[in-house]
Amino acid sequence: MDNQEALVQLTGKIAKFVGIVGKILPGDVTAKLKELSESETMPMAKMIYECMEKNQQQAAELDRPSCQDTGLIQMFVRVGSKFPYIDDLKKVLKDAVFIATKEAPLRHNSVETFDEVNTGTNTGTESPWLYWDIIPNSDKLELDVYMAGGGCSLPGQGKTLMPGEGYEGVVKFVLDIMTSYGLNACPPLLIGLGIGTSIDSAAYMSKRALMRPLGSRNANPKAAALEEEMAAAIDSIGLGPQGLTGTKSVMGVHIENSARHPSVISCAVNIGCWAHRRGTIIFNSDLSYQSSTHKEVVL
Repeated sequence: MDNQEALVQLTGKIAKFVGIVGKILPGDVTAKLKELSESETMPMAKMIYECMEKNQQQAAELDRPSCQDTGLIQMFVRVGSKFPYIDDLKKVLKDAVFIATKEAPLRHNSVETFDEVNTGTNTGTESPWLYWDIIPNSDKLELDVYMAGGGCSLPGQGKTLMPGEGYEGVVKFVLDIMTSYGLNACPPLLIGLGIGTSIDSAAYMSKRALMRPLGSRNANPKAAALEEEMAAAIDSIGLGPQGLTGTKSVMGVHIENSARHPSVISCAVNIGCWAHRRGTIIFNSDLSYQSSTHKEVVL
């Protein structure tokens, strides 16, 4: 096929995938919710998990988004330097969101700052928001699609600590905001925590942490241990599903970190709600594809 035909095909496939992400949760999230439901002992909490499961079933049966807030579309784009459509990719992704908004459909969530005008298309100035990374000597496109909801990951918070506060200060920062920010983010939560040298890098890492598969651990053993300890600490608060109390409050805690300046420890938190609508798909140069989050997907 010629270049223009290939771009149309790629745009259509990504648009369909965006719609699927809004309707069907990733396999690891569905499995974790089932695990939490089966281990829950509080009657109201168990009832809420049953409602969540029914919600997902009906979303699939009725071919509708599983949450009325389909979020602001954000994408992590890891594109090979030899991917044949790299030059047109930004337009392809924007056009795909435009199409998905009409066909899925998606709620209109892109409002132009200062003008206060909803574009009605989920596209606009730097919308969808794209995080770019180039993969040397690769001809593939690896794409994470994320629907960042107005109550969960979009109200993320960050803080730069003095080094004397140590990692204990990071833990205190996270736990202090769980009873306000976390309570309103539709638990059980996926906590993305970034720790680095500045607010911008920590914020980026905290969002990237939300793209990791549930159950994955930081490669650093100390960070991995902190992930487990923080999950237990947040569970002990007793938020429970939808913040209405329960024995578990999180699906997991994911920490991403970088080297930092000796004078500061910057940290940031972003939260994924129980309806954690993320999707990962890899396109080959011939536009064949495979998805690790939605394995049965047909585009």
